Amino acid sequence: VVTNASIVTKSGKGLLAAFPKLVGLEKQHTYFETENVRYVYQPIEALFLLLVTTKQSNILQDLDTLRLLSKLVPEYCVSLDEEGIGRANFDLVHAFDEVISLGHKEDVTVAQVKQYCDMESHEEKLHKLVMQSKINDTKDVMKRKANEIDKSKVEKTRGDKGGFSSIGSMGSARLDSSFNDLNISQGGGGGGYGSGAGFGMVSDFDPLNAKAKDRSRSSVTAPPKSSGMKLGKSGKNQLMESLKAEGEHIIEDVKPTGQTRAAVPSPTDPFTLTVEEKLSVALRRDGGISSFDVQGTLSLQILNQEDGFVQVQIGTGGNPEIRFNTHPNINRELFNSESILGLKRPDQPFPTGQGGGGVGLLRWRMQRADESMVPLTINCWPSVSGNETYVSIEYEASSMFDLTNVIISVPLPALRDAPIVKQCDGDWRYDSRNSVLEWSMLLIDNSNRSGSMEFVVPPVDSSVFFPISVQFAATSTYSGLKVTGMIPLRGGSGGVTPKFVQRTQLIAQDYQVI
Repeated sequence: VVTNASIVTKSGKGLLAAFPKLVGLEKQHTYFETENVRYVYQPIEALFLLLVTTKQSNILQDLDTLRLLSKLVPEYCVSLDEEGIGRANFDLVHAFDEVISLGHKEDVTVAQVKQYCDMESHEEKLHKLVMQSKINDTKDVMKRKANEIDKSKVEKTRGDKGGFSSIGSMGSARLDSSFNDLNISQGGGGGGYGSGAGFGMVSDFDPLNAKAKDRSRSSVTAPPKSSGMKLGKSGKNQLMESLKAEGEHIIEDVKPTGQTRAAVPSPTDPFTLTVEEKLSVALRRDGGISSFDVQGTLSLQILNQEDGFVQVQIGTGGNPEIRFNTHPNINRELFNSESILGLKRPDQPFPTGQGGGGVGLLRWRMQRADESMVPLTINCWPSVSGNETYVSIEYEASSMFDLTNVIISVPLPALRDAPIVKQCDGDWRYDSRNSVLEWSMLLIDNSNRSGSMEFVVPPVDSSVFFPISVQFAATSTYSGLKVTGMIPLRGGSGGVTPKFVQRTQLIAQDYQVI
């Protein structure tokens, strides 16, 4: 619905040159309409922040979009004049693009937009630190080796000053030549995360090869399974501390959890209906289900009290295992016969439900011990070999749901350093304070219905790795309940069906492998 978002001068340019002429006729309003479009604007000192929308757009949503953009402009511009806007034009374009997608406003805040625009690759910085550390270690080894060679030859030719000068030059030249070979190999190796390709060129020095093999076992330099650069994957603690010491801002614990509901923005639509199901599951570590419980609610939030004289038409999805219970003030007979939620006294309006999660209209529950209904199964296989415990974890997701913000939290014994992750589908992070390894996937859909992770820790009992906690969310539910329409009880709407917004979500409230 938004065709243009701009910051224009009072003279205007290009396609927006007509706007300043029109705004002079409507000084008492923040919007006006022409034959084809609507202009929604806000003065910013000597400039205008302008939205050009279709005439069918929701004016309340347009004003909310305009308010968010007006908060972003001072965040990127030192001065709110034409020169200041010009300096930050690219930053503003990117920020506006995060707010408006395909003509519609995204559900974001100012802080989230700034985070998205300032996103940097911490993985790249970690990689550079590791490579620089390798180079520094190689320099030290080669210098020591060159000094040993020089010292041994000096002892053989002691007393011969000319020979001493020649030997010193030869040792220095050998050091420079070997290090140049190392640099060439590093540059051609593709930047592998600890591949060790750069050390193959220096074959004269056994200590160097030994050290390279030892460093390849480090958890920081272990290559990930998937190719390409990824954001957010943890490295060794000292490297993270090095980034912080250099002034880099390391953001931790920002992943959303299944138990923490995102802040719901203030409603801008006349009616907002929320379908929410909370899932509690306990899976046995050796297979099977210990408990399975789904509890759902349908709530209504109304923007204006005078619009509360309505009824809600729903479709229940036809699941015979789910029993619905209406609120005591809802007409039960009307719901059973026509699937319509209305008050027993139609002459009274629904309360607005502002300041909370809305007014509860309907509740339902489903309890079942069928493993086919579980959206995500987890298998954990610890095995002790020598002085190490190898842990292999795999997940398998049902095709019923596409899961978002998935976090699988595996408890670990108290460790001084992060575990050595051999392979991981997705991202991982070690929480040293709580001794928990978090395995996360932003989205699980048909492209990654299964995945695995392998890591190594010191020898411990297998019971240490349980219970495993899982968090996720989904935009579809077990009940399949949908709101199909709103029925006005008074003629103020002129017979037009009221507009409404429906939000549907499934949340893993208590999901464990015990």
